[in-house]
Amino acid sequence: MSKVVTIPALCDLHVHFRDPGYTDKEDITSGLAAMKAGGYSDVFCMPNTNPVIDNEETIKYILDKGKGYVSPVGSITKGMAGIELADFAMYKRLGVRLISDDGKPIKNNELMRQAFIEAEKYGLLIVDHCEDLDIIDGGIINKGEISEKLGVRGMDRLSEDLITARDIIIASELGTRIHICHVSTKGSVEIIKAAKARGIKVTAETAPHYFWYTDEKLLSKDADYRMNPPLRTEADRAAIEAAVIDGTIDCICTDHAPHTPAQKKDFLTAPNGVIGLETAFAASYTHLVKSGLIPLERLIELMSTKPREIAGLPKTDKSITVDLEAEYTVEPSQMKSKGRNCVFKGEKLFGKIQEI
Repeated sequence: MSKVVTIPALCDLHVHFRDPGYTDKEDITSGLAAMKAGGYSDVFCMPNTNPVIDNEETIKYILDKGKGYVSPVGSITKGMAGIELADFAMYKRLGVRLISDDGKPIKNNELMRQAFIEAEKYGLLIVDHCEDLDIIDGGIINKGEISEKLGVRGMDRLSEDLITARDIIIASELGTRIHICHVSTKGSVEIIKAAKARGIKVTAETAPHYFWYTDEKLLSKDADYRMNPPLRTEADRAAIEAAVIDGTIDCICTDHAPHTPAQKKDFLTAPNGVIGLETAFAASYTHLVKSGLIPLERLIELMSTKPREIAGLPKTDKSITVDLEAEYTVEPSQMKSKGRNCVFKGEKLFGKIQEI
């Protein structure tokens, strides 16, 4: 039995296409294929490329190769070095909408304050990877019972909660907008919820794996379940799920982060990151809609309407066709992405998408 529906094409505020510089992991061409297979018409790619997305040449390169589907996220600081602000006026002139230092959050509080001021001046939105790297100190999975059982260094949730609170406080004092990336902890959910209740202009995203899984997945010592922020505890998973349901979290993004199989081979030394563009809708539909937690209309808001609103994009005129009752098993080798580090590998999902 099938149930075919047509819905607006999806939008993702947070992907890594690795181009320029790391095209063995992914390039814009393979990224375009993955996003179209997943039902996306708009994605925003993070600046941790080589060179960093902080200059006119790289921005124009991405816009040209992206063919109207891919938008670059400018680095807040030059070279993502956290020392000097990048050229925000140039970003505005070239049509950049979002800025971030991604996995190298700005340590200097005054520099971060200045970033908010300049971002507001030029109509740019800071999309904030909230993490204190000093607290992380080499951790590779969530700090807790599982990290202790495996005997590996853990990533303390305080690293996320602390920077989430810091940057919301700065945004509140200045009256500026802030968008919090890939929320993974119960504490960050509570901070964001309280900020929204006070009228602070904060929005937030999470990824499907944070409301699907817990750090117990790491007991397999499979690096495909390692990402940053990491899978956390059941209390965190449940809090993320509840925040998606009640609107504390505004949108579902993927943090699509391809790595080569060779790079992901060793559990202890592998880089963090998982791919997600080709599974995000089905995983979210299966867990949230098929189970009765939210209606399909809410999922469309989370994955299409709200991300565009946050980025300042107009409503899309593109649509996708989905068979909501079509069940399939996730097989990474069949994906369009160069990456095979899929967190949903082997899962049975509902919601097969016809490419846009």
